[in-house]
Amino acid sequence: MQSLAPSSSISIKSIMRTPSPLPNPHRLAFTIQCAASRFDSAPNATNPSVSSAAVPSTNYFASGGVGKNRADWQSSCAILASKVVSQQQNTEKTGGADNITVVNGHKTLDLVPVDNLPKPLTITDLSPAPMHGAQMRVAYQGVPGAYSEAAAGKAYPECDAIPCDQFEVAFQAVELWIADRAVLPVENSLGGSIHRNYDLLLRHRLHIVGEVQLPVHHCLLALPGVRKEYINRVISHPQALAQCELTLTKLGLNVTREAVDDTAGAAEFVAANNLRDTAAIASARAAELYGLNILADGIQDDSSNITRFVMLAREPIIPRTDRPFKTSIVFAHDKGTSVLFKVLSAFAFRNISLTKIESRPHRNRPIRLVDDANVGTAKHFEYMFYVDFDASMADVRAQNALAEVQEFTSFLRVLGSYPMDMTPWSPSRDD
Repeated sequence: MQSLAPSSSISIKSIMRTPSPLPNPHRLAFTIQCAASRFDSAPNATNPSVSSAAVPSTNYFASGGVGKNRADWQSSCAILASKVVSQQQNTEKTGGADNITVVNGHKTLDLVPVDNLPKPLTITDLSPAPMHGAQMRVAYQGVPGAYSEAAAGKAYPECDAIPCDQFEVAFQAVELWIADRAVLPVENSLGGSIHRNYDLLLRHRLHIVGEVQLPVHHCLLALPGVRKEYINRVISHPQALAQCELTLTKLGLNVTREAVDDTAGAAEFVAANNLRDTAAIASARAAELYGLNILADGIQDDSSNITRFVMLAREPIIPRTDRPFKTSIVFAHDKGTSVLFKVLSAFAFRNISLTKIESRPHRNRPIRLVDDANVGTAKHFEYMFYVDFDASMADVRAQNALAEVQEFTSFLRVLGSYPMDMTPWSPSRDD
Protein backbone atom coordinates (compact mmCIF):
# COMPACT_ATOMS: atom_id res chain seq x y z
CA MET A 1 0.00 0.00 0.00
CA GLN A 2 1.27 3.42 -0.83
CA SER A 3 2.02 5.52 2.22
CA LEU A 4 -0.50 8.21 3.06
CA ALA A 5 0.21 11.87 3.53
CA PRO A 6 0.02 12.59 7.29
CA SER A 7 -1.99 15.62 8.34
CA SER A 8 -2.50 17.48 11.57
CA SER A 9 -5.20 15.90 13.69
CA ILE A 10 -8.69 17.37 13.75
CA SER A 11 -10.43 17.98 17.06
CA ILE A 12 -13.84 19.43 17.94
CA LYS A 13 -12.34 22.89 18.58
CA SER A 14 -10.72 22.98 15.14
CA ILE A 15 -14.06 22.73 13.34
CA MET A 16 -15.68 25.71 15.05
CA ARG A 17 -16.54 28.46 12.57
CA THR A 18 -15.69 32.15 12.89
CA PRO A 19 -18.45 34.77 12.38
CA SER A 20 -18.77 36.35 8.95
CA PRO A 21 -17.76 40.02 8.50
CA LEU A 22 -20.31 42.81 8.84
CA PRO A 23 -21.70 44.54 5.75
CA ASN A 24 -20.50 47.94 4.48
CA PRO A 25 -21.74 50.70 6.85
CA HIS A 26 -22.26 53.03 3.84
CA ARG A 27 -24.86 50.73 2.41
CA LEU A 28 -26.49 50.21 5.80
CA ALA A 29 -26.82 53.94 6.42
CA PHE A 30 -28.22 54.59 2.96
CA THR A 31 -30.78 51.77 3.25
CA ILE A 32 -31.96 52.81 6.73
CA GLN A 33 -32.40 56.46 5.75
CA CYS A 34 -34.36 55.61 2.59
CA ALA A 35 -36.63 53.35 4.64
CA ALA A 36 -37.07 56.08 7.27
CA SER A 37 -38.07 58.62 4.62
CA ARG A 38 -40.64 56.27 3.21
CA PHE A 39 -42.05 55.69 6.67
CA ASP A 40 -42.23 59.43 7.40
CA SER A 41 -43.87 60.22 4.07
CA ALA A 42 -46.60 57.59 4.57
CA PRO A 43 -49.89 58.35 6.30
CA ASN A 44 -50.14 57.62 10.01
CA ALA A 45 -51.11 53.96 10.48
CA THR A 46 -53.41 54.69 13.42
CA ASN A 47 -54.94 57.78 11.89
CA PRO A 48 -54.94 57.88 8.07
CA SER A 49 -55.96 61.52 8.07
CA VAL A 50 -52.72 62.51 9.80
CA SER A 51 -49.96 62.76 7.20
CA SER A 52 -46.21 62.86 7.71
CA ALA A 53 -46.32 66.66 7.58
CA ALA A 54 -48.03 66.67 10.98
CA VAL A 55 -45.41 64.35 12.49
CA PRO A 56 -42.10 65.94 13.57
CA SER A 57 -39.20 64.48 11.63
CA THR A 58 -35.45 65.06 11.77
CA ASN A 59 -34.28 62.87 8.88
CA TYR A 60 -32.56 64.09 5.76
CA PHE A 61 -35.59 64.03 3.49
CA ALA A 62 -37.85 66.00 5.83
CA SER A 63 -35.24 68.71 6.25
CA GLY A 64 -34.65 68.84 2.50
CA GLY A 65 -38.27 69.45 1.68
CA VAL A 66 -38.90 66.22 -0.18
CA GLY A 67 -42.41 65.71 -1.52
CA LYS A 68 -44.74 63.16 -0.06
CA ASN A 69 -45.53 61.17 -3.16
CA ARG A 70 -43.71 58.05 -4.38
CA ALA A 71 -42.09 59.75 -7.39
CA ASP A 72 -40.48 62.43 -5.22
CA TRP A 73 -39.24 59.83 -2.77
CA GLN A 74 -37.63 57.70 -5.52
CA SER A 75 -36.03 60.76 -7.08
CA SER A 76 -34.52 61.80 -3.75
CA CYS A 77 -33.11 58.33 -3.16
CA ALA A 78 -31.47 58.36 -6.58
CA ILE A 79 -29.93 61.81 -5.97
CA LEU A 80 -28.56 60.70 -2.60
CA ALA A 81 -27.13 57.50 -4.10
CA SER A 82 -25.31 59.47 -6.81
CA LYS A 83 -23.85 61.80 -4.20
CA VAL A 84 -22.53 58.90 -2.12
CA VAL A 85 -20.93 57.24 -5.16
CA SER A 86 -19.29 60.46 -6.33
CA GLN A 87 -17.94 61.18 -2.85
CA GLN A 88 -16.48 57.69 -2.60
CA GLN A 89 -14.82 58.04 -6.01
CA ASN A 90 -13.31 61.39 -5.07
CA THR A 91 -11.96 59.92 -1.85
CA GLU A 92 -10.34 57.00 -3.69
CA LYS A 93 -8.67 59.37 -6.20
CA THR A 94 -7.28 61.74 -3.56
CA GLY A 95 -6.29 58.96 -1.16
CA GLY A 96 -8.52 60.40 1.60
CA ALA A 97 -7.37 60.79 5.19
CA ASP A 98 -7.72 57.36 6.81
CA ASN A 99 -10.24 56.38 4.11
CA ILE A 100 -12.90 58.77 5.46
CA THR A 101 -15.95 59.52 3.29
CA VAL A 102 -18.81 61.98 3.73
CA VAL A 103 -22.43 60.81 3.70
CA ASN A 104 -25.24 63.34 4.23
CA GLY A 105 -22.73 65.87 5.51
CA HIS A 106 -21.36 63.51 8.18
CA LYS A 107 -17.92 61.91 8.13
CA THR A 108 -17.93 58.11 8.32
CA LEU A 109 -15.09 55.58 8.42
CA ASP A 110 -15.25 52.72 5.90
CA LEU A 111 -14.31 49.87 8.25
CA VAL A 112 -15.05 47.01 5.83
CA PRO A 113 -14.08 47.85 2.22
CA VAL A 114 -16.11 45.95 -0.33
CA ASP A 115 -12.99 44.69 -2.09
CA ASN A 116 -11.87 42.90 1.10
CA LEU A 117 -15.07 40.93 1.63
CA PRO A 118 -14.75 37.13 1.17
CA LYS A 119 -15.57 35.82 -2.27
CA PRO A 120 -18.73 33.69 -2.54
CA LEU A 121 -18.38 29.98 -3.13
CA THR A 122 -18.75 28.77 -6.69
CA ILE A 123 -19.85 25.43 -8.07
CA THR A 124 -16.17 24.55 -8.50
CA ASP A 125 -15.58 24.97 -4.76
CA LEU A 126 -18.43 22.59 -3.95
CA SER A 127 -17.76 19.97 -6.61
CA PRO A 128 -17.06 16.48 -5.21
CA ALA A 129 -13.60 14.96 -5.31
CA PRO A 130 -12.87 12.35 -8.01
CA MET A 131 -14.32 8.96 -7.21
CA HIS A 132 -11.10 7.04 -7.85
CA GLY A 133 -9.53 8.50 -4.69
CA ALA A 134 -6.88 10.86 -6.14
CA GLN A 135 -6.55 13.93 -3.90
CA MET A 136 -9.58 12.83 -1.92
CA ARG A 137 -9.63 13.92 1.72
CA VAL A 138 -10.48 10.97 3.96
CA ALA A 139 -11.06 11.33 7.70
CA TYR A 140 -10.23 8.52 10.13
CA GLN A 141 -10.03 8.15 13.89
CA GLY A 142 -6.58 7.90 15.44
CA VAL A 143 -3.07 9.06 14.64
CA PRO A 144 -0.80 8.16 11.71
CA GLY A 145 0.05 4.48 11.85
CA ALA A 146 -3.43 3.42 12.99
CA TYR A 147 -5.22 0.54 11.29
CA SER A 148 -7.93 3.02 10.28
CA GLU A 149 -5.31 4.93 8.28
CA ALA A 150 -4.37 1.71 6.48
CA ALA A 151 -8.07 1.06 5.76
CA ALA A 152 -8.41 4.58 4.31
CA GLY A 153 -5.44 3.87 2.04
CA LYS A 154 -6.94 0.60 0.89
CA ALA A 155 -10.32 2.19 0.20
CA TYR A 156 -8.94 5.31 -1.51
CA PRO A 157 -5.33 4.87 -2.70
CA GLU A 158 -3.18 8.03 -2.68
CA CYS A 159 -5.79 9.90 -0.66
CA ASP A 160 -5.03 12.70 1.79
CA ALA A 161 -5.67 10.97 5.12
CA ILE A 162 -6.93 13.32 7.87
CA PRO A 163 -6.51 12.00 11.46
CA CYS A 164 -9.26 12.83 13.97
CA ASP A 165 -9.10 12.42 17.73
CA GLN A 166 -12.65 11.03 18.04
CA PHE A 167 -15.09 9.05 15.92
CA GLU A 168 -17.66 11.85 16.05
CA VAL A 169 -15.11 14.38 14.81
CA ALA A 170 -14.64 12.23 11.70
CA PHE A 171 -18.40 12.38 11.07
CA GLN A 172 -18.43 16.14 11.53
CA ALA A 173 -15.41 16.61 9.27
CA VAL A 174 -17.41 15.16 6.37
CA GLU A 175 -20.58 17.08 7.23
CA LEU A 176 -18.66 20.38 7.33
CA TRP A 177 -16.84 19.70 4.02
CA ILE A 178 -13.46 19.44 5.74
CA ALA A 179 -13.21 15.89 4.39
CA ASP A 180 -14.82 14.16 1.42
CA ARG A 181 -15.12 10.73 3.04
CA ALA A 182 -14.74 9.04 6.40
CA VAL A 183 -13.51 5.47 6.91
CA LEU A 184 -14.54 4.06 10.28
CA PRO A 185 -14.57 0.54 11.81
CA VAL A 186 -17.91 -1.09 12.60
CA GLU A 187 -16.96 -4.66 13.57
CA ASN A 188 -14.07 -7.02 14.21
CA SER A 189 -14.04 -10.78 13.73
CA LEU A 190 -12.79 -11.32 17.29
CA GLY A 191 -13.93 -8.30 19.29
CA GLY A 192 -17.38 -7.90 17.73
CA SER A 193 -19.17 -4.66 16.90
CA ILE A 194 -17.91 -1.15 17.59
CA HIS A 195 -21.12 0.08 19.19
CA ARG A 196 -20.10 3.73 19.28
CA ASN A 197 -20.06 3.98 15.50
CA TYR A 198 -23.44 2.28 15.17
CA ASP A 199 -24.92 4.93 17.46
CA LEU A 200 -23.23 7.69 15.43
CA LEU A 201 -24.60 6.28 12.16
CA LEU A 202 -28.09 6.88 13.51
CA ARG A 203 -27.30 10.30 14.97
CA HIS A 204 -25.72 11.73 11.81
CA ARG A 205 -27.06 11.90 8.26
CA LEU A 206 -24.09 10.47 6.36
CA HIS A 207 -24.51 7.57 3.94
CA ILE A 208 -22.55 4.33 3.66
CA VAL A 209 -21.03 4.23 0.17
CA GLY A 210 -18.67 1.26 0.51
CA GLU A 211 -16.89 -1.18 2.77
CA VAL A 212 -13.36 -2.45 3.16
CA GLN A 213 -12.08 -5.40 5.18
CA LEU A 214 -8.57 -5.15 6.62
CA PRO A 215 -6.53 -8.00 8.17
CA VAL A 216 -5.17 -6.97 11.57
CA HIS A 217 -1.53 -7.84 12.22
CA HIS A 218 -0.42 -6.91 15.75
CA CYS A 219 3.20 -6.37 16.80
CA LEU A 220 4.80 -5.86 20.20
CA LEU A 221 6.78 -2.60 20.04
CA ALA A 222 9.36 -1.07 22.40
CA LEU A 223 12.16 1.50 22.35
CA PRO A 224 15.46 0.52 20.70
CA GLY A 225 17.65 -1.53 23.03
CA VAL A 226 14.77 -2.67 25.26
CA ARG A 227 14.37 -6.44 25.68
CA LYS A 228 11.21 -8.34 26.57
CA GLU A 229 12.61 -9.13 30.02
CA TYR A 230 12.59 -5.42 30.88
CA ILE A 231 8.91 -4.94 30.09
CA ASN A 232 6.47 -4.71 33.01
CA ARG A 233 3.58 -2.93 31.25
CA VAL A 234 1.82 -3.27 27.87
CA ILE A 235 -0.52 -0.58 26.54
CA SER A 236 -2.87 -0.58 23.54
CA HIS A 237 -6.49 -0.31 22.49
CA PRO A 238 -8.79 -2.52 24.63
CA GLN A 239 -9.67 -4.78 21.68
CA ALA A 240 -6.01 -5.18 20.73
CA LEU A 241 -5.17 -6.23 24.29
CA ALA A 242 -7.99 -8.78 24.26
CA GLN A 243 -6.92 -10.12 20.85
CA CYS A 244 -3.35 -10.77 22.08
CA GLU A 245 -4.06 -12.03 25.60
CA LEU A 246 -3.03 -15.67 25.05
CA THR A 247 0.07 -14.81 23.03
CA LEU A 248 1.33 -12.40 25.69
CA THR A 249 1.02 -15.18 28.27
CA LYS A 250 2.90 -17.63 26.02
CA LEU A 251 5.71 -15.10 25.64
CA GLY A 252 6.13 -15.16 29.42
CA LEU A 253 5.02 -11.55 29.78
CA ASN A 254 3.24 -11.46 33.13
CA VAL A 255 2.76 -7.72 32.86
CA THR A 256 0.15 -5.08 33.53
CA ARG A 257 -2.24 -4.34 30.68
CA GLU A 258 -3.44 -0.77 30.27
CA ALA A 259 -5.96 0.48 27.71
CA VAL A 260 -5.54 3.65 25.64
CA ASP A 261 -7.57 5.25 22.84
CA ASP A 262 -5.91 3.53 19.86
CA THR A 263 -3.02 1.27 18.92
CA ALA A 264 -0.89 3.83 17.08
CA GLY A 265 -1.50 6.28 19.91
CA ALA A 266 0.03 3.74 22.29
CA ALA A 267 3.18 3.54 20.16
CA GLU A 268 3.37 7.33 19.98
CA PHE A 269 3.00 7.56 23.77
CA VAL A 270 5.88 5.14 24.41
CA ALA A 271 8.18 6.98 22.01
CA ALA A 272 7.24 10.50 23.15
CA ASN A 273 7.77 9.73 26.84
CA ASN A 274 10.85 7.47 26.40
CA LEU A 275 9.22 4.65 28.40
CA ARG A 276 11.78 1.86 28.59
CA ASP A 277 9.62 -0.36 30.81
CA THR A 278 6.53 -0.18 28.59
CA ALA A 279 5.65 -1.89 25.32
CA ALA A 280 2.83 -1.11 22.90
CA ILE A 281 0.69 -3.33 20.71
CA ALA A 282 0.37 -1.70 17.30
CA SER A 283 1.12 -2.14 13.61
CA ALA A 284 4.51 -2.44 11.93
CA ARG A 285 3.88 0.92 10.28
CA ALA A 286 3.51 2.52 13.71
CA ALA A 287 6.92 1.12 14.66
CA GLU A 288 8.41 2.69 11.55
CA LEU A 289 6.78 6.07 12.14
CA TYR A 290 7.73 6.40 15.82
CA GLY A 291 11.16 4.77 15.78
CA LEU A 292 10.31 1.65 17.80
CA ASN A 293 11.66 -1.89 17.53
CA ILE A 294 9.45 -4.92 16.92
CA LEU A 295 9.97 -7.35 19.83
CA ALA A 296 7.41 -9.87 18.55
CA ASP A 297 5.60 -10.05 15.22
CA GLY A 298 2.08 -11.35 14.62
CA ILE A 299 1.07 -11.68 18.28
CA GLN A 300 -2.71 -11.83 17.68
CA ASP A 301 -4.27 -14.98 19.12
CA ASP A 302 -6.18 -15.75 15.91
CA SER A 303 -4.56 -15.35 12.50
CA SER A 304 -8.01 -14.74 10.98
CA ASN A 305 -8.31 -11.40 12.72
CA ILE A 306 -10.04 -8.95 10.40
CA THR A 307 -11.80 -5.60 10.87
CA ARG A 308 -14.61 -4.33 8.66
CA PHE A 309 -14.67 -0.61 7.88
CA VAL A 310 -17.39 1.43 6.16
CA MET A 311 -16.87 4.46 3.93
CA LEU A 312 -19.18 7.40 4.64
CA ALA A 313 -20.14 10.30 2.37
CA ARG A 314 -22.57 13.21 2.34
CA GLU A 315 -24.55 11.79 -0.59
CA PRO A 316 -25.54 8.17 -1.33
CA ILE A 317 -24.40 6.35 -4.44
CA ILE A 318 -26.72 4.96 -7.09
CA PRO A 319 -27.30 1.23 -6.42
CA ARG A 320 -26.56 -1.20 -9.23
CA THR A 321 -27.20 -4.84 -10.04
CA ASP A 322 -24.14 -5.64 -12.17
CA ARG A 323 -21.98 -6.45 -9.14
CA PRO A 324 -22.57 -7.73 -5.57
CA PHE A 325 -24.12 -5.07 -3.36
CA LYS A 326 -24.88 -4.91 0.34
CA THR A 327 -27.58 -2.79 2.02
CA SER A 328 -27.61 -1.60 5.63
CA ILE A 329 -30.81 -0.53 7.39
CA VAL A 330 -31.91 0.40 10.90
CA PHE A 331 -35.45 0.04 12.24
CA ALA A 332 -37.46 0.12 15.46
CA HIS A 333 -40.78 -1.39 16.48
CA ASP A 334 -43.07 -1.00 19.46
CA LYS A 335 -45.04 -4.26 19.52
CA GLY A 336 -42.65 -6.82 20.98
CA THR A 337 -40.50 -9.58 19.53
CA SER A 338 -43.23 -10.99 17.27
CA VAL A 339 -42.69 -8.01 14.97
CA LEU A 340 -38.98 -8.85 14.70
CA PHE A 341 -39.94 -12.31 13.44
CA LYS A 342 -42.17 -10.77 10.76
CA VAL A 343 -39.40 -8.40 9.68
CA LEU A 344 -36.90 -11.22 9.28
CA SER A 345 -39.47 -13.30 7.42
CA ALA A 346 -39.81 -10.54 4.82
CA PHE A 347 -36.23 -11.25 3.80
CA ALA A 348 -36.38 -15.03 4.21
CA PHE A 349 -39.42 -15.41 1.93
CA ARG A 350 -37.54 -13.57 -0.83
CA ASN A 351 -34.33 -15.58 -0.37
CA ILE A 352 -32.32 -12.53 0.75
CA SER A 353 -29.40 -13.44 3.01
CA LEU A 354 -28.82 -11.43 6.18
CA THR A 355 -25.12 -10.95 6.97
CA LYS A 356 -25.52 -9.09 10.26
CA ILE A 357 -28.13 -8.15 12.84
CA GLU A 358 -27.23 -5.89 15.75
CA SER A 359 -29.45 -4.48 18.50
CA ARG A 360 -28.80 -1.22 20.35
CA PRO A 361 -30.90 0.37 23.13
CA HIS A 362 -33.53 2.84 21.96
CA ARG A 363 -32.24 6.05 23.53
CA ASN A 364 -35.47 8.02 23.21
CA ARG A 365 -37.64 5.23 24.61
CA PRO A 366 -35.45 2.71 26.51
CA ILE A 367 -38.26 1.00 28.49
CA ARG A 368 -41.65 -0.27 27.37
CA LEU A 369 -44.21 -0.85 30.13
CA VAL A 370 -46.95 -3.47 29.80
CA ASP A 371 -49.63 -3.38 32.51
CA ASP A 372 -51.28 -6.62 33.55
CA ALA A 373 -54.06 -6.48 36.13
CA ASN A 374 -53.22 -9.97 37.39
CA VAL A 375 -49.43 -9.95 37.74
CA GLY A 376 -48.49 -6.25 37.66
CA THR A 377 -46.40 -4.17 35.25
CA ALA A 378 -43.87 -5.82 32.95
CA LYS A 379 -40.88 -3.78 31.83
CA HIS A 380 -39.27 -4.53 28.48
CA PHE A 381 -36.19 -2.96 26.94
CA GLU A 382 -36.73 -1.21 23.61
CA TYR A 383 -34.12 -1.64 20.87
CA MET A 384 -33.04 -0.29 17.52
CA PHE A 385 -32.07 -3.07 15.10
CA TYR A 386 -29.27 -2.74 12.54
CA VAL A 387 -29.43 -5.22 9.67
CA ASP A 388 -27.11 -5.88 6.71
CA PHE A 389 -28.39 -7.98 3.81
CA ASP A 390 -26.90 -9.12 0.52
CA ALA A 391 -28.96 -7.26 -2.07
CA SER A 392 -28.94 -3.95 -3.88
CA MET A 393 -31.72 -1.42 -3.51
CA ALA A 394 -31.97 -1.60 -7.30
CA ASP A 395 -33.14 -5.22 -6.85
CA VAL A 396 -36.91 -5.57 -6.89
CA ARG A 397 -36.71 -8.21 -4.14
CA ALA A 398 -35.07 -5.74 -1.78
CA GLN A 399 -37.59 -3.03 -2.61
CA ASN A 400 -40.51 -5.35 -1.90
CA ALA A 401 -38.91 -6.62 1.30
CA LEU A 402 -38.47 -3.10 2.68
CA ALA A 403 -42.00 -2.18 1.67
CA GLU A 404 -43.23 -5.08 3.79
CA VAL A 405 -40.85 -4.24 6.66
CA GLN A 406 -42.20 -0.71 6.74
CA GLU A 407 -45.67 -2.04 7.53
CA PHE A 408 -44.46 -3.66 10.77
CA THR A 409 -42.04 -1.01 12.06
CA SER A 410 -42.44 2.42 13.61
CA PHE A 411 -39.14 3.64 12.18
CA LEU A 412 -37.10 2.54 9.15
CA ARG A 413 -34.04 4.13 7.57
CA VAL A 414 -31.69 2.93 4.83
CA LEU A 415 -28.12 3.70 5.91
CA GLY A 416 -26.70 2.86 2.50
CA SER A 417 -26.65 0.46 -0.44
CA TYR A 418 -23.06 -0.06 -1.54
CA PRO A 419 -20.65 -2.49 -3.29
CA MET A 420 -19.35 -5.37 -1.24
CA ASP A 421 -15.60 -5.78 -0.65
CA MET A 422 -14.76 -8.67 -2.97
CA THR A 423 -10.94 -8.42 -2.79
CA PRO A 424 -9.12 -11.69 -1.98
CA TRP A 425 -7.90 -12.01 1.57
CA SER A 426 -5.45 -14.18 3.46
CA PRO A 427 -4.26 -13.87 7.07
CA SER A 428 -0.70 -12.92 6.06
CA ARG A 429 0.56 -9.41 6.82
CA ASP A 430 1.47 -8.64 3.20
CA ASP A 431 -2.21 -8.79 2.23
